[in-house]
Amino acid sequence: MTSGMIQNKEKFLNTVAGRLGRDRRTSGVTRPQWKKQPQWEVFKDYSQDQLLEQLKEQCSRIHTEIEVTTSAQVERVLGEVIERFDGKSLITWDDPRFHEQKLDKYFDKLTGEGKEFYQWEPARGDENIKIAERADIGITFSDMTLAESGTVVLLSDQGKGRSVSLLPEKYIALIPKSTIVPRMTQATHEIHKIAKQEGRFPSCVNFISGPSNSADIEMNLVVGVHGPIQACYIVIEDV
Repeated sequence: MTSGMIQNKEKFLNTVAGRLGRDRRTSGVTRPQWKKQPQWEVFKDYSQDQLLEQLKEQCSRIHTEIEVTTSAQVERVLGEVIERFDGKSLITWDDPRFHEQKLDKYFDKLTGEGKEFYQWEPARGDENIKIAERADIGITFSDMTLAESGTVVLLSDQGKGRSVSLLPEKYIALIPKSTIVPRMTQATHEIHKIAKQEGRFPSCVNFISGPSNSADIEMNLVVGVHGPIQACYIVIEDV
């Protein structure tokens, strides 16, 4: 993976400062402290159970199935969703959370039953994308999930290609209940914390709110124009 290069940064910033009628400030700049911050008030005192209920309600609005299970039952529930989605070929991230939930053994079993299973491999480059295009179902973990909008937040990395959630016909997100947050406010705050700690942002941050939906000016809804036509969230309670 190559790092992106910022071109003409100094010239651009100098031009902006000039348009503002002043020299650039490179020190002594402090972040403003706003007296009113209503973005933090939405679902402020909600428990994880209340956030889950809000997520369920929102999923009903965005045409997304939602299941709630435990670590002990996640294999069974995932299997039921795969069958319901008529999944014959699957692709997942290379993510240690699948091993933690003992789902790697489950995927091995599916292979023995005649289903195709593929795990994203960074070394194989664009071949991963071609396999994702052919897959029936893409499966990832959600890094954060927004209760307000029913949005899963995916932080891409070497083994976590964005094509897994974008190109297959159907998509399944595994959501640790503890990672459900009220809204975008908390998610962006957490992403900035990660960037500060690691010195970089994830290679890509995807916000996915159910299946692909698009509507024209007359509000005629079309599903699946630029992503999966069906989606299911599986919330895992005791992670």
